[in-house]
Amino acid sequence: GKGQKAGVTPENYPLRITWSGILADDPNHPEDVVRRVREAIETIWKEKADAIEQEACEILGVRELREYFRKSSSFFAAHLKRYSKSRRQAPIYWPLSTASGSYTLWIYYHRLTDQTLYQCINDFVNPKLEEVSREVEKLKQQAHYQRSNRGDIPPAPLKGGMMLEDLQEFQQELKDFRDELLRVAQLPYKPNLNDGVLITACPLWRLFRLPKWRKDLEECWKKLSAGEYDWAHLAYIIWPDRVKNVCRTDRSIAIAHGLEHLCQLELPKTKGKRKKKEKGQENENDTREIFED
Repeated sequence: GKGQKAGVTPENYPLRITWSGILADDPNHPEDVVRRVREAIETIWKEKADAIEQEACEILGVRELREYFRKSSSFFAAHLKRYSKSRRQAPIYWPLSTASGSYTLWIYYHRLTDQTLYQCINDFVNPKLEEVSREVEKLKQQAHYQRSNRGDIPPAPLKGGMMLEDLQEFQQELKDFRDELLRVAQLPYKPNLNDGVLITACPLWRLFRLPKWRKDLEECWKKLSAGEYDWAHLAYIIWPDRVKNVCRTDRSIAIAHGLEHLCQLELPKTKGKRKKKEKGQENENDTREIFED
């Protein structure tokens, strides 16, 4: 609520708050997005929670809540539409995903800091990658044992039906996901919400899967890179020398970044007030004009 200190949950508040603003599409993680939604449903509807969840899935046309959040054409598409008006697009929940959507992190826009992407890597992606890597090694050893003792027999699938090839593909997707998060973080990525959602999200365009939104972000990123939005805080953070050079000849951009001292343009001269003529002088001039005519 108003005046509530960030990071401190109000006393007697019925739900825990994820102050980092990061949730995962991962059943094994305590900050799993579906788990958190279910906690809210159980808090509100209590013993009716299961029935309410089932009814919600029927209305949404999905078998389970995870399907609704996982498909880019479902929750995020509806959210983007709801948070768009005219040409302004401002979704506040961002799904950053691996290439196939096998793993997704949900980012809350208003909690973004220059540490958010590092938190995504350290608290979510790296632990998940370690978990998957252990399973890959386990399955490799299992396959080796089966070949050594019973000939060339296909290895048994892991829990959940994943075979070694599938798991290795997932492992590589997680590595690529981590690399892209780290690349953007090191631009450096220091978000300023005054830039607006489109500019703030555009460096991450490769990690969004909804085609229209991804295309809009890619276009925005190209314009930002080309210098069309040098008034943005993010432009100055990533390309400080270029923006400083622009400030020398563009006062409005210099003012936007607090760099007005770099501007080499002269300030426009203000016109002084016209000195009022004395009464006698005014009459004398009027008389002279009459005789000259």
